Formats: sequence, structure tokens, C-alpha cells
Amino acid sequence: MPEPAVLLTFLAASLALLLVPGPSVLYIVARSMHQGRRAGLMSALGVQVGGLVHVLAAVAGVSALVLSSALLFGVLKWLGAAYLVGLGVLTWLRKEPPASGLQDRPEPRPLRHLFAQGVVVNLLNPKTALFFLAFLPQFVQPARGPVWGQTLVLGLLFLALATLSDSAYALLAGHAGRHLRGPVAARWQKRLTGGVFVALGLGTAAVQRH
Repeated sequence: MPEPAVLLTFLAASLALLLVPGPSVLYIVARSMHQGRRAGLMSALGVQVGGLVHVLAAVAGVSALVLSSALLFGVLKWLGAAYLVGLGVLTWLRKEPPASGLQDRPEPRPLRHLFAQGVVVNLLNPKTALFFLAFLPQFVQPARGPVWGQTLVLGLLFLALATLSDSAYALLAGHAGRHLRGPVAARWQKRLTGGVFVALGLGTAAVQRH
């Protein structure tokens, strides 16, 4: 384990980063506003499981291999971009059920599907791999024990904080979405959600290895 002072610095830096909404937060907020807080919470859980895969890949050195290979990096980037843009387009094309009152909401998708989508969204995000490879090593102290063990511990701590932060965003967005109901609000939520997904896909496509 790193020294307590280094660990506290890591926690403070992690909280500072998590307070600034990133692509994952925008994805979770869009899901939560469009389909409710349960959808947002399940999406947040899926995103963090995808993050766990990136942490394990960083520990094993796989992320370094992907980021050093133009071909592998390109495959990961374009798969992620295509997946997000596809989600956005499908959201725009999805037909809403006929309006029957102010309490209408989009038909909820199975939670396991939302969880799986969250995993894939983060798993195919090269920014996440780049982040963990750039951020975690700054707080590793080789004299304090195995580098892989410290990297794993720091990664798990970050994911724990991220789960709390993302869940808070999901709950807030879900609460806001409950007050935006009716056919007109539903159409605008669908447009906004699809737009967020497409924008995230385009952002993923623009990521560079450096």
C-alpha cells in the first residue's frame, strides 16, 4: 500500500476528477432522465464493471499494449464510437407508446440489458484505458510493495468512489426526469438522450493515442 499521505492525495485527486462530469456521467444521466433512476443506477453499475476490466488490464499490462499499437487502438476506438452512435440512432428511431396521460414514460428496457450496455460503453472507451495508465502510476510507490498490487488497490478505490458519484448523478437525473413527463417532454428526452449518445460516439472517434 502507498503511504497514508500519498493515499489521501490520491483520494482527494480522485474526488476532484469525479466532481467534473465526464462522458460516463453524461451517458448515465441521459439513461436516468429518459428511463428512470433504476435504469441510471444499473447503467452506472455496468460502467464501473467496464472500468474494472480496464483496471485489471492496466495491472496486467494489456492496456499499455493496446495504446502502443495503432491497429489495436484504432479497433477499440472505432468499435466504441460505432456502438455509441448506434445507440443514439436507435434511441431516435425507437417509437414511444401511445400517450395515455401525464405519467407516460418510455417502456423500460430489461435492467440486464442496461447493465450490459454500460459495461460495453466503458469497455470500448479508449479514454478509460488511457486514464488509468496515466493516473494510477503517479501514486504507486515501488518501495512500498509490488507495483501490480498497489495499482489494483488504487484502481479499486477509484472505482468505489466513482460508483458513489455516478449513483448520485443517476438519482438526481432520475428525480429530474420524473418532473418532465407527457408526450412533448418524452419526445425531447428521446432527442436529447440520442444526441448525447451520438456526441459521445463522435468524441470517442476523436481520441488520439498521445
